[in-house]
Amino acid sequence: MNNRKLSTFLLLLISFTFFAQSESMKDKKEQIRSLKVAFFTTELDFTTNEAEKFWPLYNTFDDNQFELRHNKMKAFSRRMNDGSLDKITEKEATYFLSQIEDTEEELFLLRKKFMQNVKSVLPAVKIVKLKKAEEDFNRKLLQQYRNKNLKK
Repeated sequence: MNNRKLSTFLLLLISFTFFAQSESMKDKKEQIRSLKVAFFTTELDFTTNEAEKFWPLYNTFDDNQFELRHNKMKAFSRRMNDGSLDKITEKEATYFLSQIEDTEEELFLLRKKFMQNVKSVLPAVKIVKLKKAEEDFNRKLLQQYRNKNLKK
């Protein structure tokens, strides 16, 4: 592992500690975004030109994706977690299922549009690496969350 990747990895580990201590949702989201920028930049080795064009596209995509997941699924999540699913009617279940399907389709179309836009900014190899970097980043973030909860 070269020094650049090692230093970025150490920065990520330290940053994850700060992430775990943050209190507000907005702060956490901004911290995650900063970590993601550092991680993706290292993994994808962006040129200055690529980075200038990529990040506005990605941030818009990421914000829209968060909004869809957070806001549209809030009612369903509340219903799933309050124990009332045992009493749900077939009509209500059909409605919730329809909501889930619509949200999933919107997320798919959002990602598809993002991929079309990013093709004009990054070569195909970096777009494939982006997909892997997203998965790796999410896995590391989830692992950090799990480790934090195990210590409690």
